[in-house]
Amino acid sequence: METILPRLAPIFLLIASNVFMTFAWYGHLKFRDHPLWLVIVASWSIALIEYCLAVPANRYGYAVYSGAELKAMQEVITLSVFAVFAVFWLGERFTINHAVGFALIALGAFFVFKGPLR
Repeated sequence: METILPRLAPIFLLIASNVFMTFAWYGHLKFRDHPLWLVIVASWSIALIEYCLAVPANRYGYAVYSGAELKAMQEVITLSVFAVFAVFWLGERFTINHAVGFALIALGAFFVFKGPLR
């Protein structure tokens, strides 16, 4: 009987890595008064943690998912994490346009996992 862990571990690692990457890329937008060089150093420090999670996520994930599936999964996770981040950290509104755009990207991911169309 196949264990579910090999399928779930990459997902959880990708979620965690995307939280760090979103803060590395966009977290500094709340601190516009800080010097750019300091923001860059802080962002790179956060990104290092992200890489320490993303690399194993893809390494482990490739045992059960294709490269295209991993990339599609990562994009959907990234947009989901970013949507929550934008609302709660940046204080932005999540509009219907965002929802439609993100849903279309998720639909693309669905087709990647669906397999060949006949």
